[in-house]
Amino acid sequence: MDPMDIVGKSKEDASLPKATMTKIIKEMLPPDVRVARDAQDLLIECCVEFINLISSESNEVCSREDKRTIAPEHVLKALEVLGFGEYIEEVYAAYEQHKLETMDTLKGGGGKWNGTEMTEEEAAAEQQRMFAEARARMNGGGVAAPKQQPEDDRSLES
Repeated sequence: MDPMDIVGKSKEDASLPKATMTKIIKEMLPPDVRVARDAQDLLIECCVEFINLISSESNEVCSREDKRTIAPEHVLKALEVLGFGEYIEEVYAAYEQHKLETMDTLKGGGGKWNGTEMTEEEAAAEQQRMFAEARARMNGGGVAAPKQQPEDDRSLES
């Protein structure tokens, strides 16, 4: 895909959260520097275009290797191909840091179940309950299975 195919897309097709981008821009500048709203908008558009360009080239690299999933190596190769080789070391370091932080979050319980720890048995029971609810939704047209049924009631189902 030609990167120019992506560049022409409308703002609704590809955008970044304005508040987040404004915060990043402000964090990168000295506190006494102000940025005009038009300049902020332009920087955000530049970021979107840069992401589109890197994504498109990463896809090309991935395709040349007959792969179907873009991997970090494809992104790094795309940076090199597009002339951003000087950033590869820093990008790779940021990627490694992200992996470490993600692993710490998963190991430390900072994920979805933040602060609550389950025993293996509790986790297995919860998983079975969730499977049962999913099966009930699939088979029963959206009706969720009850959370717990007494043993006596189960013998009546047939």
